[in-house]
Amino acid sequence: MSAPLLDVNGIEVIYNHVILVLKGVSLQVHEGKIVALLGGNGAGKTTTLRAVSNLLEGERGEVTKGQILLGGERIEKLSPAQMVQRGVVQVMEGRHCFAHLTIEENLLTGAFSRKDGKAAVRDSLDKVYAYFPRLKTRRSSQAAYTSGGEQQMCAIGRALMANPKMVLLDEPSMGLAPQIVEEVFEIVRDLNQREKVTFLLAEQNTTMALRYADDGYILENGRVVMEGTAAELSSNEDVKEFYLGMGGGDRKSFRDVKSYKRRKRWLA
Repeated sequence: MSAPLLDVNGIEVIYNHVILVLKGVSLQVHEGKIVALLGGNGAGKTTTLRAVSNLLEGERGEVTKGQILLGGERIEKLSPAQMVQRGVVQVMEGRHCFAHLTIEENLLTGAFSRKDGKAAVRDSLDKVYAYFPRLKTRRSSQAAYTSGGEQQMCAIGRALMANPKMVLLDEPSMGLAPQIVEEVFEIVRDLNQREKVTFLLAEQNTTMALRYADDGYILENGRVVMEGTAAELSSNEDVKEFYLGMGGGDRKSFRDVKSYKRRKRWLA
């Protein structure tokens, strides 16, 4: 297999010089793939994305051990702006848009760092509208007065305006209706297949993420506890029981469920 586009090797992240959040996290993302970071709230998914995009400093965090390589180059010391120039763009959790700007103005801010001319930017804008026709309809509306789904689409579209190699997508399903979540994930898959955009996404909705991802990593308490292809994780009994809400093969009665007779192998 070819070398990964992104190689995270044994990183530790500390906040405020004392709080250890990531404890030796390693993962790989190959070009053209969708890779899911899975786990509950507080597992370390967002911190992992911020470590890759170098947004930790704003949260008083830092990578204290390990290394992160993009295309074989160490990137831990680069600024977020330099990461964007190298084609890595993060879509933050919470559908962050500039509330006072219109949808189209929000999208155009994503092209701020580009130097390939107005015609190329306009082509990218047309492409974003092709993938998100709802944004074209609402392009003159202030972002503050659009729906949560439209704001999420705007945030993803703004990232695409930077012409990225890889998009880091943090909790795209949060706060959205199931129908909108599926619509967003369908667009992610289309972008991956047609535009060859690589995605590393953090998601609590394990069922949805594994349906669209190629590979996945499960984090708990700042550690990777399981990894594999999406198909392997979907069929794993522990994943079924603890993340997909499905009964494991050895559950025989409600008593077994209530007493948590079955335990996660990595906690045994």
